[in-house]
Amino acid sequence: MSEPIVTLATSADFPNLDEDDRGLPDALRARGIEPRVAVWNDPGVNWEDAGVVVLRSVRDYATNDQYADFLAWTRSVPRLVNHPDIVEWNSDKHYLTRLAELGAPMIPTIWLEPSAHYNKHQVHTRFPALGDFVVKPAVSSGGRGTGRYTATDARSRSQAINDTRHHLRRGRSVMVQRYLEQVDRQGEISLVYFNGVLSHAVEKVPMLHPRFRSEDEVHEEIATAREPSDQEWLWGERARKAIHKLIKEHSKRDIQLLFNRVDVVPDGAGGFYLMEVSLIDAGLYLSKAEGAMDNFADAIAQRVFW
Repeated sequence: MSEPIVTLATSADFPNLDEDDRGLPDALRARGIEPRVAVWNDPGVNWEDAGVVVLRSVRDYATNDQYADFLAWTRSVPRLVNHPDIVEWNSDKHYLTRLAELGAPMIPTIWLEPSAHYNKHQVHTRFPALGDFVVKPAVSSGGRGTGRYTATDARSRSQAINDTRHHLRRGRSVMVQRYLEQVDRQGEISLVYFNGVLSHAVEKVPMLHPRFRSEDEVHEEIATAREPSDQEWLWGERARKAIHKLIKEHSKRDIQLLFNRVDVVPDGAGGFYLMEVSLIDAGLYLSKAEGAMDNFADAIAQRVFW
């Protein structure tokens, strides 16, 4: 009897997976699974023969010329995890507004939509008057297009206007958020779940220094594994409850997530804001936390042998 197949879907930028995932094929082999690695938009790949397909380093999916093709591809793959219904809504950060309504608050956000055809002055008036703020496109991956700016610095504010209009002209919705100083003091926390069970947590070093602009590049994060506090764990469960409510709204049924990364940051008032839920190309910090690689391989094996 041949071994079951798992194909790890990646992008042309990471044809051999990214560094954090490189040990995953060996971990799958150790569990009696034949691992394959394939670029998601490679026309030579037969996805009908790919077994269970696990999304990994597909970080080019959010680019304007790839986005529609990527969503169509997810619908064509017979056994994709996470499920295509989930991929579709999770690819656009407007989902955060619904999760906030379902009990997982987000950082207060001003949304700028391309259909409004803002001029420079109109963009300018939607930025904060004081402090630092962040501009990011609603459809992005790996921090592409994200920048931190200073409201009272004319050059920085002008750059923010230019960058915002650049996104809008390309048809991208834009998020404008105040930069939270507690991120510098306390860091951002990522909680990583496999098949609904918390595997590990990491604390991430702030990436958005005052002159940070990603300029459509992917930036690597510096993360350190640590045990989540009881409060962080409870907040993660609150976020997971909201996520599964949203899944049921979109799919008319609940769907188990193979992997789920929940990013939170202290809100300065004893609670947390939900920064992001990453269900597509999530960096899972498999090399940062003891046992994380095995936990993920076990979770995949559970899907294969169900």
